[in-house]
Amino acid sequence: MQVHNEFTLNEPLAFAGVGLHSGAPVQMRLIPAAAGSGIVFRRTDLDNFEIPANGRNVARVSYATSLMRQGVLISTTEHLLSALIGHGVDNVIVELDNLEVPILDGSALPYVEAFLRTGLKKQRRKREYIRILKPVEVTENSKDGVKFIGVYPGTGYQIDYRIDFPAPIGSERFLGDLQTGAYADLIAPARTFGFREDEPMLRDMGLIRGATDACAIIIGSGAVQNGPLRFGDEFVRHKVLDLIGDLALAGRRIEGRVVAERAGHAMHTALVSRLMKDRSAWELATVCDEEPVTLEHSLPTMLRLPAHA
Repeated sequence: MQVHNEFTLNEPLAFAGVGLHSGAPVQMRLIPAAAGSGIVFRRTDLDNFEIPANGRNVARVSYATSLMRQGVLISTTEHLLSALIGHGVDNVIVELDNLEVPILDGSALPYVEAFLRTGLKKQRRKREYIRILKPVEVTENSKDGVKFIGVYPGTGYQIDYRIDFPAPIGSERFLGDLQTGAYADLIAPARTFGFREDEPMLRDMGLIRGATDACAIIIGSGAVQNGPLRFGDEFVRHKVLDLIGDLALAGRRIEGRVVAERAGHAMHTALVSRLMKDRSAWELATVCDEEPVTLEHSLPTMLRLPAHA
């Protein structure tokens, strides 16, 4: 059993880019924050209006995870939140001068590289984990079949994720434990992806206005159009990246096991909502049971995820 302290950034970090969906230019700063304050977004263009990153403020979940409070929006938060939780940053203020977090290269790698360059600051407060005490599940019946996500008691932060997309992606599965500290190498570099054939529909919906070959894997005519891939199974790794960012809206890192099959942002955040509403399903703990499992990210794609723990 391990007791960990909270961490913040050693110094402010600056990023600039455009929003994936809005296409709007944005300047963003990550600022060290006091222990116990968590992750808070701040709109500098709207009198420094603040939106804490938690499940109560989730809004407009479809092709990205957005937060809203009193009509003020912060869009596409998942990659940044994933990087913060994945790298162990507990407290930070995220300042933006527009409504959407910059997409950068479509992964969490630019954030993690910045964290590694400048380092983190250890704080006196003990980190609290959400320790899962009983199963919580979300199931959705769609035209493509059953989609599923659940969280169960377990050691570390185990993730078991399976996806199934048209060619050339097909079926991929990732098994891993975030407690192993392998996030920077195995998850952060995985980029978002999209199908060229969906582009007209998405643009008609006012989405992906900032999308380019430099910030997403583009798939068309049954092939990756802007390779090479960073991993043979980069697609499922990016879904794991998204999952970690979305589950960060629980407010703390989870101690338990997450199982997902063909889920997405809406189901990820629905699980957060259901978990937070069932206070008997979890407890806050400053001690984390760590028994890291071997990261098995090249399993046969025919393996099926269990429906239950």
